Amino acid sequence: MGNGFQRIPQSSQPRERLLEYGPQALSDQELLAILLRTGTAQMNVMELAGRVLSVFPSLFDLKLASRDELQQISGVGQVKALELVAMIELGGRIQKALQPKIGKVRTSVDLAFTLMEDMKDYQQEHLVCLYLNTKNEIVKKETLFIGSLNQSVAHPREIFRGAVRVAAARMIICHNHPSGNPTPSENDLLFTRRMKECGELMGIEVLDHLIIGHQSYVSLREEGLWNS
Repeated sequence: MGNGFQRIPQSSQPRERLLEYGPQALSDQELLAILLRTGTAQMNVMELAGRVLSVFPSLFDLKLASRDELQQISGVGQVKALELVAMIELGGRIQKALQPKIGKVRTSVDLAFTLMEDMKDYQQEHLVCLYLNTKNEIVKKETLFIGSLNQSVAHPREIFRGAVRVAAARMIICHNHPSGNPTPSENDLLFTRRMKECGELMGIEVLDHLIIGHQSYVSLREEGLWNS
């Protein structure tokens, strides 16, 4: 190569292996090579990653490395050293990060009044899912669909994908009726039944389906419509 950089065979390049096998399949050296991005005229990026790990033989040693110590490694300039220090710090913060909570569901009444305030001016139907942990703390609130609630649009696949992403144990489904009348339609009941069945299969409990109207609401569980 004209620039003097050594090439790694395409089939063994860390990025290609990451795409094909996922991050868990990569060695520390391969992951570090992805972060370093490039090697030097004298060594390819895998060799450079290996050199870093020879100076800091454990990830614990690397975690404690300073910028100056990293820069003393041949092939690691100021920019790479700064990037590695930032990566180490960010990794530590991610490790300590807790899943955010945005409130706790205590009763359907309290939740419904909060949602009535949030959804009172909506001119279209909005389907909102509240994903909960085992303590009924809300770990995520997500608007998944806007428009008429029907089987073809509000597909359980999309709803449960969000639940799996945040490792939810339970969920509450909410949607509004812009007419102001919260009486459930046949479509609402069919959709609820389908969601419950999917939740039972996936081990994610669907606690309730709230329909929000104008200063009124219907809880399908409270109204005895949960098994209809």
